[in-house]
Amino acid sequence: MGVEFESSKWEPTLSLYGFIIMCCFSSIALFPRFFNKSLSLSPFADQSLSPTSHRYFLFLYSLASAMEGVWSVFGDFEFVYSGTSKEQILFSLILGFGSSLLLAPLLAFLFDSIGGHNKACLVFCILHLFVGIWKRIVPQSHPCVWFLTLSSSLATGIFSFAFEAWIVLENENQGYRLRALTNTFWLMTFIESASLIGSQVLVNWLLASDVDTGIASSSTATIFIAIIGIFCVTKGWKQTPHSAPVKDRRWMSYVNIFSDKRILLLGFAHACLQFSIAIFWILWAPTLVADGREVHLGLIYPCLMGSRMLGSTVCPWLFGGSSSLRIEDCLVYAFTVMGLALSIVAYDYQEIGVLVSLFCLFHAGVGLIIPSLARLRTIHVPNELRGGMISLSLAPANAAILFLLILRGYYQNIENSTMVALAALGLFMASGSMHLLKRLGKQPFGNWHKS
Repeated sequence: MGVEFESSKWEPTLSLYGFIIMCCFSSIALFPRFFNKSLSLSPFADQSLSPTSHRYFLFLYSLASAMEGVWSVFGDFEFVYSGTSKEQILFSLILGFGSSLLLAPLLAFLFDSIGGHNKACLVFCILHLFVGIWKRIVPQSHPCVWFLTLSSSLATGIFSFAFEAWIVLENENQGYRLRALTNTFWLMTFIESASLIGSQVLVNWLLASDVDTGIASSSTATIFIAIIGIFCVTKGWKQTPHSAPVKDRRWMSYVNIFSDKRILLLGFAHACLQFSIAIFWILWAPTLVADGREVHLGLIYPCLMGSRMLGSTVCPWLFGGSSSLRIEDCLVYAFTVMGLALSIVAYDYQEIGVLVSLFCLFHAGVGLIIPSLARLRTIHVPNELRGGMISLSLAPANAAILFLLILRGYYQNIENSTMVALAALGLFMASGSMHLLKRLGKQPFGNWHKS
């Protein structure tokens, strides 16, 4: 998604990068000056989990994000370069979302049951190690390349729940502090976005001299990072297992996930968000290069990730200190603004600068919403069921994307603008679900944990 080789007529100016960097730096540096020291920006304040363990986890999370980034930066480029047909690329996408729909929730409930989300993180690293080795020794045109897509999709599914569930359970086992977790959530979003930018820089640097050598070198880099990740998970910080029996956890799953309206609304909002993000990454490049326009996609990608980083730094400002703004109120506004941005895109606005501005606004909202939803999950969802709830909430989004890909790819019954409009509609519906969540009760009513 972030690789571009041909010269382009439109690219972001250097001042845009400087503006995003300065805004992020200012947001982080100025926050402690406006709030009490007890509400410090540091994610290690007021928590039982040691600073060393927290830094260790964030380092491991940055490695995992880099592994995801090396794969995602390529997008369809590697398939096209190897001569893969459009039908095979479409089949690869369908297989990826289909496997995430069917297998990821099963894996999430499995790891919830055995109480080993560190084991899930280990499986994540092993899958990326397998993908890297496969790409080194097997040609991209091999008939069994679908197995590569399946492994990458499963790794992405595990990434969506394993690390968050791991850090939450570890905080609870060692002395739960909600405020510390809030800081950790936005730091995870910030670090993930920064790692994705770093992955793009690495891949483009490797591809600069020779494409064939660069593709092989990027696979080697993935193998190297995966080995470090495996070492960190197996030899480093261990998760303290919880002791609730599996049968009790199944009963809790039925009662709390399928009967609690708050959890259903929260899962619905998460599904709508992930659906809009997936639609965006599928269609952002075709939207920019419509009508034969030449755009430097490789320079726009870091702008989007930088906007996401900036959005994540807003979280401590909104939820720290004596602010009376509730999370649900903030999410209602954020989802609405993002929906309006995609609504404009759906009308196929022709000015590239406006499109990029709308894309940046969308990703700033993503950076704000992801840690906010994680904080709401901490309030309303039992920690022992967190992984399953996250993965299960992604199932409707994956099903909808799979359905749209089939309609668009095989039957040509839906336009790109219609898909973007559906993503915008989903964001508006998510805004409504947050409004309903607020009306169901005030915090800390329904809170499963102490804060």
